Amino acid sequence: MRRLTGLVVLLALVPATAASATELEELLERSREASYSAEQVISCNTPAGIRNAVVPIAQHGGSIWIGSQAEMQIGAGAGGWTLIRSGDPVKSASVASGKQKVDPLYTVDPLYTVDDERADLFLGRPAVSYRLIRDGMSRAVLVFDNATGALVESTTLLDDGTTYCQRRFISFDPLVPQLPSVPAADSTLSGVTDGVSTLPGRIGGFQLLDHYVEQEGSTFTYYSDGFFSFAVFETATRVALPGGSTVEMGGSAYDRSFTAGQTTYIWETKQGGMALVGDLPTDMHEAVLSALPESDAPGIFRRLWRSLFG
Repeated sequence: MRRLTGLVVLLALVPATAASATELEELLERSREASYSAEQVISCNTPAGIRNAVVPIAQHGGSIWIGSQAEMQIGAGAGGWTLIRSGDPVKSASVASGKQKVDPLYTVDPLYTVDDERADLFLGRPAVSYRLIRDGMSRAVLVFDNATGALVESTTLLDDGTTYCQRRFISFDPLVPQLPSVPAADSTLSGVTDGVSTLPGRIGGFQLLDHYVEQEGSTFTYYSDGFFSFAVFETATRVALPGGSTVEMGGSAYDRSFTAGQTTYIWETKQGGMALVGDLPTDMHEAVLSALPESDAPGIFRRLWRSLFG
Protein backbone atom coordinates (compact mmCIF):
# COMPACT_ATOMS: atom_id res chain seq x y z
CA MET A 1 0.00 0.00 0.00
CA ARG A 2 1.41 3.41 -0.95
CA ARG A 3 0.60 7.00 -0.06
CA LEU A 4 0.71 8.66 -3.45
CA THR A 5 -1.80 11.43 -2.89
CA GLY A 6 0.82 13.88 -1.64
CA LEU A 7 2.42 14.47 -5.01
CA VAL A 8 -0.88 14.86 -6.81
CA VAL A 9 -1.53 17.90 -4.65
CA LEU A 10 1.34 19.70 -6.36
CA LEU A 11 -0.10 19.38 -9.83
CA ALA A 12 -3.58 20.44 -8.81
CA LEU A 13 -2.20 23.65 -7.30
CA VAL A 14 -0.86 25.06 -10.56
CA PRO A 15 -3.58 26.56 -12.81
CA ALA A 16 -3.53 25.87 -16.53
CA THR A 17 -5.17 27.89 -19.27
CA ALA A 18 -5.26 25.68 -22.35
CA ALA A 19 -9.05 25.63 -22.60
CA SER A 20 -9.76 29.15 -21.37
CA ALA A 21 -10.92 32.27 -23.15
CA THR A 22 -8.19 34.74 -24.08
CA GLU A 23 -9.36 37.30 -21.53
CA LEU A 24 -9.34 34.76 -18.70
CA GLU A 25 -5.91 33.53 -19.77
CA GLU A 26 -4.58 37.09 -19.67
CA LEU A 27 -6.04 37.69 -16.19
CA LEU A 28 -4.55 34.49 -14.78
CA GLU A 29 -1.20 35.06 -16.48
CA ARG A 30 -0.90 38.56 -14.98
CA SER A 31 -1.79 37.13 -11.57
CA ARG A 32 0.96 34.51 -11.87
CA GLU A 33 3.50 37.22 -12.68
CA ALA A 34 2.60 39.36 -9.63
CA SER A 35 4.97 39.67 -6.67
CA TYR A 36 3.50 39.69 -3.17
CA SER A 37 3.21 37.98 0.19
CA ALA A 38 -0.19 37.26 1.71
CA GLU A 39 -2.22 35.18 4.10
CA GLN A 40 -5.16 33.34 2.57
CA VAL A 41 -8.31 31.89 4.13
CA ILE A 42 -9.87 28.91 2.32
CA SER A 43 -13.40 27.79 3.23
CA CYS A 44 -15.36 25.08 1.40
CA ASN A 45 -18.90 23.79 1.93
CA THR A 46 -18.55 20.07 1.18
CA PRO A 47 -20.93 17.09 1.55
CA ALA A 48 -18.77 16.10 4.54
CA GLY A 49 -19.11 19.52 6.21
CA ILE A 50 -17.21 22.80 6.21
CA ARG A 51 -13.48 22.60 5.52
CA ASN A 52 -11.34 25.62 6.48
CA ALA A 53 -7.65 26.50 6.31
CA VAL A 54 -5.38 29.53 6.66
CA VAL A 55 -2.18 29.45 4.58
CA PRO A 56 0.69 31.90 4.01
CA ILE A 57 1.61 32.56 0.38
CA ALA A 58 4.60 34.28 -1.24
CA GLN A 59 5.04 34.77 -5.00
CA HIS A 60 7.77 36.33 -7.14
CA GLY A 61 9.38 35.78 -10.53
CA GLY A 62 7.03 32.99 -11.60
CA SER A 63 7.60 31.02 -8.38
CA ILE A 64 5.08 30.54 -5.59
CA TRP A 65 5.56 29.26 -2.05
CA ILE A 66 2.59 27.96 -0.06
CA GLY A 67 2.91 26.99 3.60
CA SER A 68 0.46 25.19 5.86
CA GLN A 69 -0.15 24.45 9.51
CA ALA A 70 0.51 20.79 8.71
CA GLU A 71 4.25 21.52 8.34
CA MET A 72 3.97 21.13 4.60
CA GLN A 73 5.54 23.50 2.11
CA ILE A 74 4.92 23.59 -1.61
CA GLY A 75 7.10 25.45 -4.09
CA ALA A 76 6.31 25.91 -7.78
CA GLY A 77 8.14 27.64 -10.58
CA ALA A 78 10.65 27.37 -13.41
CA GLY A 79 8.76 24.49 -15.00
CA GLY A 80 8.58 22.27 -11.94
CA TRP A 81 7.02 21.72 -8.54
CA THR A 82 8.52 20.78 -5.17
CA LEU A 83 6.82 19.36 -2.09
CA ILE A 84 8.42 19.31 1.36
CA ARG A 85 6.41 17.64 4.12
CA SER A 86 7.81 16.97 7.58
CA GLY A 87 7.47 13.35 8.61
CA ASP A 88 6.30 12.16 5.19
CA PRO A 89 8.13 9.24 3.50
CA VAL A 90 8.91 11.63 0.64
CA LYS A 91 10.67 14.63 2.20
CA SER A 92 11.11 16.43 -1.10
CA ALA A 93 10.36 15.72 -4.71
CA SER A 94 10.59 17.67 -7.92
CA VAL A 95 9.03 16.90 -11.29
CA ALA A 96 9.79 18.82 -14.47
CA SER A 97 6.94 20.19 -16.54
CA GLY A 98 5.57 17.72 -19.07
CA LYS A 99 5.99 18.05 -22.81
CA GLN A 100 3.11 15.89 -24.02
CA LYS A 101 1.54 17.45 -27.10
CA VAL A 102 -2.20 17.96 -27.14
CA ASP A 103 -3.85 15.85 -29.81
CA PRO A 104 -5.68 18.16 -32.27
CA LEU A 105 -8.62 15.76 -31.97
CA TYR A 106 -9.22 17.12 -28.48
CA THR A 107 -8.75 20.81 -29.23
CA VAL A 108 -11.94 22.57 -28.16
CA ASP A 109 -13.36 26.08 -28.18
CA PRO A 110 -12.83 28.10 -24.97
CA LEU A 111 -15.18 26.93 -22.23
CA TYR A 112 -15.27 30.08 -20.11
CA THR A 113 -16.43 33.58 -20.89
CA VAL A 114 -15.62 36.50 -18.60
CA ASP A 115 -18.61 38.65 -17.70
CA ASP A 116 -19.70 41.48 -15.41
CA GLU A 117 -16.48 43.46 -14.97
CA ARG A 118 -17.04 45.63 -11.88
CA ALA A 119 -14.87 48.10 -9.96
CA ASP A 120 -14.32 46.98 -6.40
CA LEU A 121 -12.28 47.54 -3.24
CA PHE A 122 -10.38 44.74 -1.52
CA LEU A 123 -8.43 45.26 1.70
CA GLY A 124 -8.75 48.99 1.03
CA ARG A 125 -7.07 48.71 -2.41
CA PRO A 126 -8.71 49.30 -5.83
CA ALA A 127 -9.71 46.00 -7.39
CA VAL A 128 -11.90 44.63 -10.16
CA SER A 129 -14.19 41.59 -10.08
CA TYR A 130 -15.26 39.27 -12.90
CA ARG A 131 -17.77 36.46 -13.23
CA LEU A 132 -16.80 33.26 -15.10
CA ILE A 133 -19.51 31.60 -17.20
CA ARG A 134 -19.33 28.02 -18.45
CA ASP A 135 -22.18 26.32 -20.33
CA GLY A 136 -24.45 29.24 -19.47
CA MET A 137 -23.83 28.89 -15.71
CA SER A 138 -21.86 31.11 -13.34
CA ARG A 139 -18.95 29.04 -12.08
CA ALA A 140 -16.75 31.57 -10.25
CA VAL A 141 -16.37 35.17 -9.18
CA LEU A 142 -12.77 36.42 -9.28
CA VAL A 143 -11.37 39.59 -7.71
CA PHE A 144 -8.02 40.96 -8.92
CA ASP A 145 -5.90 43.68 -7.33
CA ASN A 146 -5.67 46.57 -9.82
CA ALA A 147 -2.05 47.58 -9.20
CA THR A 148 -0.45 44.13 -9.20
CA GLY A 149 -2.98 41.92 -11.02
CA ALA A 150 -2.88 39.41 -8.14
CA LEU A 151 -5.95 37.19 -7.72
CA VAL A 152 -6.94 38.18 -4.17
CA GLU A 153 -10.30 36.41 -3.92
CA SER A 154 -12.03 33.60 -5.79
CA THR A 155 -15.48 32.17 -5.09
CA THR A 156 -16.32 28.96 -6.95
CA LEU A 157 -19.96 27.99 -7.49
CA LEU A 158 -21.96 24.80 -7.84
CA ASP A 159 -24.35 24.30 -10.75
CA ASP A 160 -27.25 25.56 -8.59
CA GLY A 161 -25.46 28.87 -7.99
CA THR A 162 -24.54 28.24 -4.35
CA THR A 163 -20.99 28.72 -3.08
CA TYR A 164 -18.68 25.70 -3.07
CA CYS A 165 -15.33 27.23 -2.04
CA GLN A 166 -14.00 30.68 -1.29
CA ARG A 167 -10.33 31.69 -1.18
CA ARG A 168 -9.59 35.22 0.01
CA PHE A 169 -6.55 37.12 1.19
CA ILE A 170 -6.84 38.50 4.71
CA SER A 171 -3.49 40.27 4.44
CA PHE A 172 -1.65 41.45 1.32
CA ASP A 173 1.82 43.00 0.89
CA PRO A 174 2.65 43.94 -2.74
CA LEU A 175 6.38 44.30 -2.05
CA VAL A 176 8.80 41.71 -3.49
CA PRO A 177 8.93 38.89 -0.90
CA GLN A 178 11.93 36.91 0.27
CA LEU A 179 11.01 33.40 -0.85
CA PRO A 180 12.05 30.55 1.50
CA SER A 181 14.87 28.42 0.17
CA VAL A 182 13.71 25.10 -1.32
CA PRO A 183 16.03 22.11 -0.78
CA ALA A 184 17.14 20.06 -3.75
CA ALA A 185 14.89 17.13 -4.59
CA ASP A 186 15.92 13.76 -3.22
CA SER A 187 16.19 10.63 -5.34
CA THR A 188 12.84 9.17 -4.28
CA LEU A 189 11.20 10.19 -7.56
CA SER A 190 14.17 10.03 -9.89
CA GLY A 191 13.45 8.51 -13.26
CA VAL A 192 10.11 10.26 -13.77
CA THR A 193 9.64 10.80 -17.51
CA ASP A 194 7.04 12.00 -19.97
CA GLY A 195 4.88 9.31 -21.51
CA VAL A 196 1.77 8.66 -23.57
CA SER A 197 -1.34 8.31 -21.46
CA THR A 198 -3.94 5.60 -22.01
CA LEU A 199 -6.56 7.80 -20.31
CA PRO A 200 -9.01 9.88 -22.36
CA GLY A 201 -7.61 13.05 -23.92
CA ARG A 202 -10.72 14.94 -22.89
CA ILE A 203 -13.20 14.36 -20.06
CA GLY A 204 -16.29 16.58 -19.90
CA GLY A 205 -14.43 19.64 -21.11
CA PHE A 206 -11.27 18.88 -19.12
CA GLN A 207 -8.24 18.59 -21.41
CA LEU A 208 -5.31 16.25 -20.72
CA LEU A 209 -2.32 18.60 -20.42
CA ASP A 210 0.49 16.63 -18.76
CA HIS A 211 1.42 12.99 -18.21
CA TYR A 212 4.34 11.36 -16.38
CA VAL A 213 5.55 7.81 -15.84
CA GLU A 214 7.63 6.74 -12.83
CA GLN A 215 10.36 4.12 -13.18
CA GLU A 216 8.36 1.59 -11.17
CA GLY A 217 5.39 2.05 -13.51
CA SER A 218 3.17 4.44 -11.57
CA THR A 219 1.71 7.24 -13.67
CA PHE A 220 0.04 10.55 -13.03
CA THR A 221 -1.94 12.64 -15.48
CA TYR A 222 -3.06 16.27 -15.21
CA TYR A 223 -6.32 17.72 -16.63
CA SER A 224 -7.73 21.26 -16.72
CA ASP A 225 -10.74 23.00 -18.23
CA GLY A 226 -8.93 26.34 -18.11
CA PHE A 227 -9.85 27.13 -14.51
CA PHE A 228 -10.58 23.98 -12.49
CA SER A 229 -8.18 21.06 -12.62
CA PHE A 230 -7.51 17.55 -11.34
CA ALA A 231 -4.75 14.97 -11.44
CA VAL A 232 -5.05 11.18 -11.70
CA PHE A 233 -2.64 8.59 -10.27
CA GLU A 234 -2.38 5.02 -11.49
CA THR A 235 -0.33 2.52 -9.50
CA ALA A 236 0.06 -1.25 -9.33
CA THR A 237 -0.80 -1.26 -5.62
CA ARG A 238 -3.66 0.11 -3.56
CA VAL A 239 -3.49 3.78 -2.58
CA ALA A 240 -4.15 4.71 1.07
CA LEU A 241 -6.49 7.54 2.04
CA PRO A 242 -6.37 8.26 5.79
CA GLY A 243 -9.65 9.65 7.10
CA GLY A 244 -11.63 8.92 3.94
CA SER A 245 -15.23 7.68 3.77
CA THR A 246 -16.85 5.36 1.24
CA VAL A 247 -19.30 6.82 -1.28
CA GLU A 248 -21.15 5.28 -4.21
CA MET A 249 -21.29 6.79 -7.68
CA GLY A 250 -22.55 5.11 -10.83
CA GLY A 251 -22.89 1.78 -9.02
CA SER A 252 -19.24 1.72 -7.87
CA ALA A 253 -17.63 2.45 -4.51
CA TYR A 254 -14.92 5.05 -3.91
CA ASP A 255 -13.09 6.30 -0.84
CA ARG A 256 -13.37 10.10 -0.64
CA SER A 257 -11.84 12.82 1.47
CA PHE A 258 -12.30 16.61 1.52
CA THR A 259 -9.79 19.20 2.64
CA ALA A 260 -9.97 22.97 2.22
CA GLY A 261 -10.05 23.56 -1.55
CA GLN A 262 -9.44 19.98 -2.58
CA THR A 263 -11.16 16.60 -2.99
CA THR A 264 -9.44 13.20 -3.14
CA TYR A 265 -10.94 9.96 -4.45
CA ILE A 266 -9.25 6.57 -4.41
CA TRP A 267 -10.45 3.27 -5.83
CA GLU A 268 -9.22 -0.09 -7.01
CA THR A 269 -9.38 -1.32 -10.59
CA LYS A 270 -8.55 -4.69 -12.10
CA GLN A 271 -5.08 -3.29 -12.89
CA GLY A 272 -4.29 -1.77 -9.48
CA GLY A 273 -5.02 1.41 -7.56
CA MET A 274 -6.12 4.86 -8.72
CA ALA A 275 -6.42 8.27 -7.09
CA LEU A 276 -7.94 11.54 -8.26
CA VAL A 277 -7.21 14.89 -6.59
CA GLY A 278 -8.75 18.15 -7.77
CA ASP A 279 -10.45 21.44 -7.02
CA LEU A 280 -13.45 20.94 -9.32
CA PRO A 281 -16.93 21.48 -7.79
CA THR A 282 -18.73 18.42 -6.47
CA ASP A 283 -21.42 18.46 -9.19
CA MET A 284 -18.67 17.67 -11.74
CA HIS A 285 -17.25 14.67 -9.87
CA GLU A 286 -19.51 11.86 -11.10
CA ALA A 287 -19.10 12.73 -14.79
CA VAL A 288 -15.31 12.78 -14.44
CA LEU A 289 -15.11 9.53 -12.46
CA SER A 290 -17.40 7.74 -14.93
CA ALA A 291 -14.93 8.48 -17.77
CA LEU A 292 -11.98 6.92 -15.88
CA PRO A 293 -11.26 3.20 -15.36
CA GLU A 294 -14.11 1.66 -13.39
CA SER A 295 -13.87 0.86 -9.71
CA ASP A 296 -13.56 -2.88 -9.16
CA ALA A 297 -15.25 -2.55 -5.76
CA PRO A 298 -19.02 -3.02 -6.22
CA GLY A 299 -21.41 -0.44 -4.84
CA ILE A 300 -24.07 -1.12 -2.21
CA PHE A 301 -26.84 -2.09 -4.64
CA ARG A 302 -24.54 -4.31 -6.73
CA ARG A 303 -23.37 -6.09 -3.56
CA LEU A 304 -27.00 -6.58 -2.46
CA TRP A 305 -27.94 -7.95 -5.90
CA ARG A 306 -25.02 -10.37 -5.82
CA SER A 307 -25.92 -11.55 -2.32
CA LEU A 308 -29.53 -12.24 -3.37
CA PHE A 309 -29.07 -13.64 -6.87
CA GLY A 310 -25.37 -14.56 -7.13
